[in-house]
Amino acid sequence: MTYTHEVEKMCPVAKGPKHGPAPIPEEGRWVKSTEIKDISGFTHGVGWCAPQQGACKLTLNVKEGIIEEALVETLGCTGMTHSAAMAAEILPGKTILEALNTDLVCDAINTAMRELFLQIVYGRTQSAFSEDGLSIGASLEDLGKGLCSQVGTCFSTKAKGVRYLQLTDGYITKMALDADDQVIGYEYIKVGPLLSAIRKGEDIQAALKKFTGTYGRFADAVKTIDPREE
Repeated sequence: MTYTHEVEKMCPVAKGPKHGPAPIPEEGRWVKSTEIKDISGFTHGVGWCAPQQGACKLTLNVKEGIIEEALVETLGCTGMTHSAAMAAEILPGKTILEALNTDLVCDAINTAMRELFLQIVYGRTQSAFSEDGLSIGASLEDLGKGLCSQVGTCFSTKAKGVRYLQLTDGYITKMALDADDQVIGYEYIKVGPLLSAIRKGEDIQAALKKFTGTYGRFADAVKTIDPREE
């Protein structure tokens, strides 16, 4: 350790009370974190790229400072969605500090990592008050059956009104309109469960019928439209 001449000349003054870190909630415990291994928690971070062309939702499950589970969901350019594959491979096994200082390929993923880091080191996690935290694999529960990200995509213009393209229910195939041409419901396909059934050998048409549903007053429609064609 090198000290300046001014410091060398100073006489020592004893330090009084030890002012340690404030405790943060972690997996049902109050923890005074002083090292990376003191950090545990399950949480999410949302980030965006420089031109705000796309976004990332990053979910990490950290146990004693080590990332044990990562879920990377992106919305945006093709480069960003492919970057998710690299980030998902890079993250598990790293400490939370290593991950913060690792290039995760895409600006949106890097920003999500930064936002997540802030939450987890301040004890603002989803599992802050859950005893022993969440099991490894907990992030998959956010995806639901079929393991597909929940995506909402809607388009509208002043001239022609709204078009529902994809909502939590699934891929929208028809929109139901009343006599005033107002939306009263829609028909959708549950894409994740549909593809899982087909992959397991179920007949395509039977699976399509099985995983097609409606929402709202679809049966009362005066007319229906294809939101992608009409």
